[in-house]
Amino acid sequence: MSGIGAAPGDQVSITVLGHLPEVVPGDDIAGMLAGAARQAGVRPGDVLAVAHKVVSKAEGRVVRLADVRPGDEARSIADATGKDPALCEVILGESRRIVRRRRSLLVCETHQGFICANAGVDASNTAEGTVVLLPTDPDASARRIQHALSQAAGGRVGVVITDTHGRAFRRGLVNVAVGVAGFAPVLDHRGGRDREGRMLVATDQALGDEIAAAAGMLIGKASGRPAALVRGLRTAPAPGTSRDLVRREDQDVFRAPVGADGVVD
Repeated sequence: MSGIGAAPGDQVSITVLGHLPEVVPGDDIAGMLAGAARQAGVRPGDVLAVAHKVVSKAEGRVVRLADVRPGDEARSIADATGKDPALCEVILGESRRIVRRRRSLLVCETHQGFICANAGVDASNTAEGTVVLLPTDPDASARRIQHALSQAAGGRVGVVITDTHGRAFRRGLVNVAVGVAGFAPVLDHRGGRDREGRMLVATDQALGDEIAAAAGMLIGKASGRPAALVRGLRTAPAPGTSRDLVRREDQDVFRAPVGADGVVD
């Protein structure tokens, strides 16, 4: 992966796109973003980072809680957490499993494979009484946007769909990539050399998450400007998938069986 990413002296810039109108189900979000990116002067090689919420809204991933009928499990979780039973039902529907529960906090593994609070179900920046879900297939959503942007730019443009997640052992929320298209989101530096000439044996760089986090500093939660162009990075052309950023369970020491001495089998 030599020559990929940013090298010392490279100029990397982030340009927030102009305001988008309120997005509703059925909107052509790919076309809307391509139009905004064209106005911002999108070029081949740029990467667009866009908050998932506008993508989810356009794809109809909005649920009215009054229409949800909670089951027994959802009611039991609601009693234990103090959450709305209808919200608990939606969270269960978006989850493969509940990973951890502490007071009102639910950390879930989503059907897309992400581990995050409330399975990504979010009540912010949406009409009262509704919640927004993650896109069903964020990578497919990213590919549709990437196709429109690449046409607007006249060449390859990468796309990252972002969401804010907490992180184990760290405070605060950070934007991460939940959908990727047009570039390789993980750079494998194994086999390369550090400055002292030592071989790198376990160094993956989460470029997709780094782009998401960088754009997240400028994309406001309530600004109406949910997307930004990142320019100056050299990315590896690839179909791209956010699955590359999710650690496989057999490689995860925190989900593996642990002996009494703390040693992972």
